[in-house]
Amino acid sequence: MIYRTHGVCAKELSFDIVEGKVTNVNFLGGCNGNLKAIGLLVEGMEVETLISKLKGNTCGPRPTSCTDQLALAVEAAIQ
Repeated sequence: MIYRTHGVCAKELSFDIVEGKVTNVNFLGGCNGNLKAIGLLVEGMEVETLISKLKGNTCGPRPTSCTDQLALAVEAAIQ
């Protein structure tokens, strides 16, 4: 799935869901090293776990973050 982000440095993110687990997370733009690390850390994570851990995470004064956007994208994909 490709998701256009809102309110963060990354412009979009993509991922797959296979058997209820998130795989192949990639961000376009943003903090390259940090976002690659996030992709590695969530690889194979159950969708419900990812959403519960990352949804609502903020970045500085912003009301969202790249991880929050990932959680929102995964949540939208399973609905």
